[in-house]
Amino acid sequence: MDTSASEPSTKDRVGQLEVLMGRASSCVACELSATRTKVVFGQGSENSPLMFVGEGPGASEDLAGLPFVGRSGKLLDRLIDEELGLSRQDVYIANIVKCRPPDNRNPLPIEVATCTPYLVGQIGIINPSLIVALGAVAAKFLIGPAISITAARGRFFESDFGVVMPMYHPAYGLRQGASAITAMRADIVSAKLYLVQKGAWVGR
Repeated sequence: MDTSASEPSTKDRVGQLEVLMGRASSCVACELSATRTKVVFGQGSENSPLMFVGEGPGASEDLAGLPFVGRSGKLLDRLIDEELGLSRQDVYIANIVKCRPPDNRNPLPIEVATCTPYLVGQIGIINPSLIVALGAVAAKFLIGPAISITAARGRFFESDFGVVMPMYHPAYGLRQGASAITAMRADIVSAKLYLVQKGAWVGR
């Protein structure tokens, strides 16, 4: 059956993301809006089969208005380049909450609940074949509160958001060093192999 008529075009997806970003940029629904510099909506390809999701922006992201641009973001960029042969513009990167929690604390449940519709909207528009949860907070949100990042990393889980694979957060990799970064590399390779097997891989 020809489903091309029902498949949103790149132009449609870009337009839908722009509308959603406009709503997020003017959102004052929780207290994080009072302390933010910029809303950090997301960045990357609206057609990517691979989406990375973290818990929230840090100080560098709050200033730039872009996700994962500090030291941890540079590590993520490097791993995407070296293990996937891609850039951040080829994948899609977002966070659960779009405004920086003070002192880089974990987002509160009310903040997560308030911001969830924006992430759900992003996932619905992009429709990735695989979501990589960056760190324990994102993994617990996307899969379930009982998830242990150490036990679950590199495995694939069916969730209400789609197929999710947890991996260590890049900030954890920077703190822990070589062994954690090696595990992150292995998990990103596993993500690529999963997409290849599903016929969804579009990289080199």
